[in-house]
Amino acid sequence: MSKYQYNPVTPADIEALCDIIGAGERVIAGPAVGEDYCHDELAGIRRRPDVLIKAASAEEVAAVMKYASARRIPVTPRGQGTGLVGGAVPLEGGILLDLSGMNQILELDPDNMTLTVEPGVLLMEAAKFAEDAGFLYPPDPGEKTATIGGNISTNAGGMRAVKYGVTRDYVRGLQVVTARGVIMELGGKVAKNSSGYSIRDLIVGSEGTLAIITRATLKLVPLPKYKISLLVPFPDLVTAIRTVPEVIRTGATPTAVEFMEREVILAAEEYLGRKFPDHSSNAYLLLTFDGASKHEVDLAYDHAAQTCLRAGALDVFISNTLERNESIWSARGAFLEAIKGSTTEMDECDVVVPRRSVADFVGFASGLQDKYGVRIRSFGHAGDGNLHIYVLRDELDEEQWPRVLGEVFDELYARARELNGQVSGEHGIGYAKKSYLGESLAPELSAIMAGIKTVFDPDHILNPGKIVE
Repeated sequence: MSKYQYNPVTPADIEALCDIIGAGERVIAGPAVGEDYCHDELAGIRRRPDVLIKAASAEEVAAVMKYASARRIPVTPRGQGTGLVGGAVPLEGGILLDLSGMNQILELDPDNMTLTVEPGVLLMEAAKFAEDAGFLYPPDPGEKTATIGGNISTNAGGMRAVKYGVTRDYVRGLQVVTARGVIMELGGKVAKNSSGYSIRDLIVGSEGTLAIITRATLKLVPLPKYKISLLVPFPDLVTAIRTVPEVIRTGATPTAVEFMEREVILAAEEYLGRKFPDHSSNAYLLLTFDGASKHEVDLAYDHAAQTCLRAGALDVFISNTLERNESIWSARGAFLEAIKGSTTEMDECDVVVPRRSVADFVGFASGLQDKYGVRIRSFGHAGDGNLHIYVLRDELDEEQWPRVLGEVFDELYARARELNGQVSGEHGIGYAKKSYLGESLAPELSAIMAGIKTVFDPDHILNPGKIVE
């Protein structure tokens, strides 16, 4: 929890907040706040806010922040609550500011190739709107029901990061509200900007600890006309992952390179009630290629297929039908929920390591199963080194679970540091991974981050207890 002191929310505060928001059901206090607002997707970290406010505009957000600043009341911004590290959990109670109702797509500018949206717009809605207009919004995190504001707040990556990059690369402009209630415009539609410090880039990935995003202008690219996927079975995961650098060195950069193991595929089959195209092998790579012409895509996937076969692949399945694409990608999209549904509780290690170290780290993680008597499941983005390692509770009791989880995580994050990796590739730090971030940073860097937080939020009321506090 935060080391700073805050004032409790009083009946007078509730009345004042109702005056700001207006009559209706957009201010909910105390026990009336639904359970879903007390946790995020993994639900391991819980706290009920004193009051929930469903914001409808930047002006409302600014008015709430001015009041909260004057009264020294903590404020936690929240979108859909799909996070995995407690980033949107109100650790200090106070105000939970729900931005999911600010969900309008404001403008698609074809000349500047930008899409301007409110923060509550869902990723899948923004992607579909852009696609219908002949454009691609490249960031592609697995959770399509996450909000754009949440994606920006965690600098979400996703499956297309190998070729296209991550969310930060597609944020042109932001409107934000500061901790003291000032509305600021950062960046815009310009393609280049060397005008001083990039404050916009500080907001991206800050998880609501520096300012609250109320509008975003996103960069689009032309929609690729052709796309194809390859499902490549391997005898083991190490062989599969060691093939990835060879594929990328061919010069035919895949849009996505995912790795998966048989156990995760079987869990997804059971969860979805439908068959994967193949589950006879121990490990798979899933590669996707896109481009402007069929010749370009065919050439790229042929080079990749031949490289995989030379490296030890057992076969190459070409996914060029709607039915096969649907079966593969629906299974990939269900991995998290399938693993979650197979156990009583779980937590995730979202490390990123250099591409050459992916096989090393995954092998190390798998070896911890026998050492600690716990199931560990993994999948992830082999092309950019971002791994999702899940530790499953199963039948561990209330005393065993936190001890075993802590010991396994200590080993995983220590190994990531040895491999020159980082604590999180795309899910953020929040509260759950804060101690591991502290261990990975030099004291000077921690001090700089703490200083940035204080400049943006002098009273430390914005999303307290997260990242650096």
